[in-house]
Amino acid sequence: MAAAFRKAAKSRQREHRERSQPGFRKHLGLLEKKKDYKLRADDYRKKQEYLRALRKKALEKNPDEFYYKMTRVKLQDGVHVIKQTKEEVTPEQLKLMRTQDVKYIEMKRVAEAKKIERLKSELHLLDFQGKQQNKHVFFFDTKKQVEQFDVATHLQTAPELVDRVFNRPRIETLQKEKVKGVTHQTGLKESLARIAKERQKQYNCLTQRIEREKKLFVIAQKIQTRKDLLDKTQKVKVKKETVNSPAIYKFQSRRKR
Repeated sequence: MAAAFRKAAKSRQREHRERSQPGFRKHLGLLEKKKDYKLRADDYRKKQEYLRALRKKALEKNPDEFYYKMTRVKLQDGVHVIKQTKEEVTPEQLKLMRTQDVKYIEMKRVAEAKKIERLKSELHLLDFQGKQQNKHVFFFDTKKQVEQFDVATHLQTAPELVDRVFNRPRIETLQKEKVKGVTHQTGLKESLARIAKERQKQYNCLTQRIEREKKLFVIAQKIQTRKDLLDKTQKVKVKKETVNSPAIYKFQSRRKR
């Protein structure tokens, strides 16, 4: 009961306020209050404690001490700055890695792989520049046969179709049917050139898609490596990162319960 009466008495007592700066002392500025003094005193004590700790650390310093962090830290304007390692990535890879997720990259890579398989199944990689050229060897008994040898006559086909490694029908077939893709027999040479041009365009598209699929695969691996590095498990770098391959780390093996 006594405590309740004391609280009630305090609620009715006069509130004591600190006076402001008198008029004849206004040229000296604001009068410091107790709360201002406490802030200033706490800041002063904090700085004194920090200086005392630095003096103690300087006295107890071992001149022969070494830390591995010293190899990648330099002193710049009195501040220790960690040297940033240069990442082996192209600007396009860096932009894609910062804006896209690994699942999106993997989805695009799988889509490119399916398009590549579809193009390969349609073209069969015939006349492809990266494909090794096949050889067709003819054997003869005499030199006279070699001198009189004609490829078109021997294969029984038209001279315009000799260089083709596919769809090379014989003359008797040409008399009955037309070559696929040719509309006029008189324009055979022009039509074959147009078909070859279209086929080369498809091969160029196939080459570009293969290169894009490789780049997406490398980007997905680099993003996954950066995610794996967030793990606190001890690790050792085995191979540095390059433009065409991610960095390789060996993680400490842990037994999972």
